[in-house]
Amino acid sequence: MLNIGHRGAKGHVTENTLASFAKAIELGVHGIELDVHVCASGELVVFHDFTVDRLTNGTGEVAKLTLSELKALKLTGGFDIPTLDEVLDAFGNKCLWNIEMKGRHTAQPVSDTIERYIAEKGWEYTDLIVSSFQYEELQAMSRLNPNVPLGVLTEASVHQAWEWAQEFNAVALHPNFTLLTESNVTKAHEAGYKIYTWTVNEPADIARMKALGVDGIITDFPERV
Repeated sequence: MLNIGHRGAKGHVTENTLASFAKAIELGVHGIELDVHVCASGELVVFHDFTVDRLTNGTGEVAKLTLSELKALKLTGGFDIPTLDEVLDAFGNKCLWNIEMKGRHTAQPVSDTIERYIAEKGWEYTDLIVSSFQYEELQAMSRLNPNVPLGVLTEASVHQAWEWAQEFNAVALHPNFTLLTESNVTKAHEAGYKIYTWTVNEPADIARMKALGVDGIITDFPERV
């Protein structure tokens, strides 16, 4: 079972920062989940929210700010907003990267980035998994690059995630842990899908997920897993 840090080690260090990813690796994760948006100047930036208001000293939509404008902001704790390239260059393929296509129109640049790292830096498709809640982004990625392992995120319905996974030839379902039962985990495994569940922080919930036999736990506190 994989221990996957949620936005790095979100329970310890400001999420989606180089420091948070370093902390997750220090805590022994097998993988790290992060979120990407395309900013106004075209780069993929690692950030969760659609606006910068909650986590930075600025305001506005990520998609309407240029990289230089985003770099001028400070996150809680004084950190900078990283680009996806900066993250992958800093840590390499020493762990599995779960890239969530959070923003719109992210499939093409994520696909391009993956192809570049495979061609130029010796990465393999097995070094990552690309996930999303968004039908359009999953559809686009499955058409652009069928080799990219896909995970279907859901907060509401394992059944719907299953249908999308079939449509897009995904390898994994990424349900909220509250949706999981012995029955649907067993059925998913019998159909060949991995189950990577989120965001599991409490010891009792972690124990239940382990008992269900999930393939990975996405958590803010990797040391608890």
